[in-house]
Amino acid sequence: MASVDFKTFLLTAPHILNARYPIILRGRHGIGKSEIVYQIEEELAYTDGVIERRASQMTEGDLMGLPSVEGDSTKWNPPDWFKEACDRGVLLFLDEIDRATPEVRQGIFELTDSRKINGHTLHEDTVVVAAVNGGENSSEYQVGEMDPAELDRYTVFDVEPTVEDWLTWSKDVVEHTIWDFINQNRNHLEHSEGNFEPGKVYPSRRSWVRLADTLTTMKEPLAAKNSLLLFTLAQGFVGFEAAISFRDFITNYEKLVTVEDILNEGSIDLTEEFDINQHGALIEKMDASNVFESALLSGKQLNNLALYFVSLPGEMAMKLFAVVGKSSLKENILKFHGTEIKGKRIGDHVVALVAKIPEEKK
Repeated sequence: MASVDFKTFLLTAPHILNARYPIILRGRHGIGKSEIVYQIEEELAYTDGVIERRASQMTEGDLMGLPSVEGDSTKWNPPDWFKEACDRGVLLFLDEIDRATPEVRQGIFELTDSRKINGHTLHEDTVVVAAVNGGENSSEYQVGEMDPAELDRYTVFDVEPTVEDWLTWSKDVVEHTIWDFINQNRNHLEHSEGNFEPGKVYPSRRSWVRLADTLTTMKEPLAAKNSLLLFTLAQGFVGFEAAISFRDFITNYEKLVTVEDILNEGSIDLTEEFDINQHGALIEKMDASNVFESALLSGKQLNNLALYFVSLPGEMAMKLFAVVGKSSLKENILKFHGTEIKGKRIGDHVVALVAKIPEEKK
């Protein structure tokens, strides 16, 4: 089935959960399935937190609970986490269900079909989301296949997040030089084509976050770190090829053009040899820095930004204009629109570009 990115999934999933139907996410490891589940819960007004359970680590008793004797019969007592999901509205996240034992999967079967186990019914506001590494990539993983009847209890999404999904999410989460590296070396974000060689370490979205967390515990600025140490650390998280590229990137990081070079210094000459991809990376860096949101631009900064704008190829100029235009500080937008370069307002440049770009694409 066709895959969806995380942006599309976040728009779609709440409608299904509002109807109290369970969802299953299928996708490669390390792409952020768990993270997106927590983001979904934040969008639901009727749930109060996430209860997460690894089905792969559960026994039948962990799911079904234990019996107690009452008179001449027994009564099943649910485990604490399931009782909580019955007493209040939560997002119940069941991870790795395709690695669970058959007995546990049979119990989950009833849960997703009838919203109950052994007579204990989920709270009316509790919703269920599951995640697996199976689906179209199941041959890469030691998982159990899900039969048609089992899948029919879920709304199924094969997720394939874009690089932009990760860049948008991570810009305020990971160390900024790692964000810059991935922004400019997108092929190193993860291994997404071809099979995985046994025993080889590959980069993933998760492993880059873990590397970022590790590097931020070190006292020296990242660019000043010993290159051998940096490579050794990175190799353990993201593998040999990505670690080599990352080490080289950090070694030359101080030579890269920064947002400050353009806005504060007006060093437009540093971009004279840029190709479209390099301009695109710099504009995305401006977007990620929230520079147009954090404060009003000075007259000098506006002039420098305008000089860079008129030096750009048409498509990149429009990309920069869109980044400035989405700022919540409307004064920055208005002043930039009215800034003059060689007697011509930026707004007039935009009008001319809109007319010219279709001709450039012919």
